[in-house]
Amino acid sequence: MIRQIRPALVMIVLLTIVTGLNLSFRHDRLAQLLFPHQANGSLIRKDGKVIGSELIGQNFAMPIFSWPSVGCGQWLRCANSSGSNYGQTSKKLIERVKTDATKLRVENPGAPVPVDLVTTSASGLDPDITPAAPISGPRVAKRAPCCGNGAQAVDDSVQDRLLGVLGEPHVNVLKLNMAWTRCSRDAVS
Repeated sequence: MIRQIRPALVMIVLLTIVTGLNLSFRHDRLAQLLFPHQANGSLIRKDGKVIGSELIGQNFAMPIFSWPSVGCGQWLRCANSSGSNYGQTSKKLIERVKTDATKLRVENPGAPVPVDLVTTSASGLDPDITPAAPISGPRVAKRAPCCGNGAQAVDDSVQDRLLGVLGEPHVNVLKLNMAWTRCSRDAVS
């Protein structure tokens, strides 16, 4: 029995070293050489300090900021990294969407509520919203008049399709909020 188990255990250890450690280490080194920004989590730094990632949505509760979709929106926390798994006829989902849409209408009077601000993605952590979703432009402009009507900051933050064909145009909320902050800071200086 030991004669049969021993070769199996040796192969497990050997293949773990070769495929699990060696290849992972080499792939990591290659990624660090070719794509260092992406390999390190696409971190965004300000004044040498990490303030977020381009890849993970964050909670922006202050009224001067644009809010991402409800997965990480003003009234929800990003700790739960998954969608709700409610079906489209779920009463809980319908009530949550109605409540969230009402809150957005109160904060952004007169603006239509884009669907991606009241629905979650599969992970609930998406950092991007559609270009139609930054309905916060007028709300931000009211609290930070130095930003004009906010449309220019939103337009400057739209990222086009990759290679002109892949994906959809989108706005990274962290980058948009950095533009709001920059605008406010420049007006004070």
